[in-house]
Amino acid sequence: MKKTLSLLLALVMLLALGVPALAADALVVDTCILKEADDAMINNYSLLAVNPDAPFADADGKAVDDVELNTVGAAALINWLLSEEGQELAANYGFEEYGEYLFYLKDGRPVSTAEIPAATEETKKIRLSTTTSVNDSGLLGYLLPIFEEKYGYEVEVYSAGTGKSIANAKMGNADLILVHSKQQEEAFIADGFSYVLDGMEAERLNWMYNYFVLCGPSADPAGVKDAADVKAAFKAIADGKFTFISRGDGSGTHTKEISLWPEELGITAEAESFKDYTDWYVSANTGMGACLVMAEEMGAYILTDKATFLTFLANDGVMG
Repeated sequence: MKKTLSLLLALVMLLALGVPALAADALVVDTCILKEADDAMINNYSLLAVNPDAPFADADGKAVDDVELNTVGAAALINWLLSEEGQELAANYGFEEYGEYLFYLKDGRPVSTAEIPAATEETKKIRLSTTTSVNDSGLLGYLLPIFEEKYGYEVEVYSAGTGKSIANAKMGNADLILVHSKQQEEAFIADGFSYVLDGMEAERLNWMYNYFVLCGPSADPAGVKDAADVKAAFKAIADGKFTFISRGDGSGTHTKEISLWPEELGITAEAESFKDYTDWYVSANTGMGACLVMAEEMGAYILTDKATFLTFLANDGVMG
């Protein structure tokens, strides 16, 4: 049911853009990986505990004084994810199904040997604010039930682009974040929203990575597959004005995408910056799964993390 609703939502968005919907029995995934393993496409993930003494504010910038964070639960989840068990599970996730690893552990990553307390009524509920990449890929759906069953916690997941996930935490709605945008993470720390957990050396716990991949129609009209590198591939898309689906939501994927366009185009997160490119540049302002569905339907190019793309492929182009 969830997958059906997701597809219907994507089709509604496509119709609004004037793209005809395909018949249900015609949905065959043509989108494929055209460029990968470029050094500019590494996608790092970090864990950060939210500081209970942070200057929380609502969406209007007004101070929020009644925030209560579950620091015990946040520490428990972070320590488990960084434990030998948690890291091994994350590193091996998806290999049996896809025949390749979806996430990789970083050299020199933080490792936790802390004792993890069982949940109590006061610490049971943990609020995790995270990027869609680890959610749409199925990683959290695999890891969290193991953690919850073993220690008795209940993890409530808020999944959006990194920018929105961080904003959610800044309003006091999260106990920890799991995101993938170094610049935004460092700003989060500088603004006093994170702290160093016991046993750790820094607020930002950068522990795993995967790769962004540039995908598009198998016909590859822009010829990006033969481009020298990913930046040359993006230039070819822009030069030919081939349809490109941008997350457009301030996510880590969106931030990475912006950095790959030719500098002279001036594309930023601001709508004004791409107003002259709207005949080929589509700013969707939505999650990775929905954007992949749009790219498939429109025969468009798209930047995505590889884990979510493989999940999309395995689900025959339907994301739930």
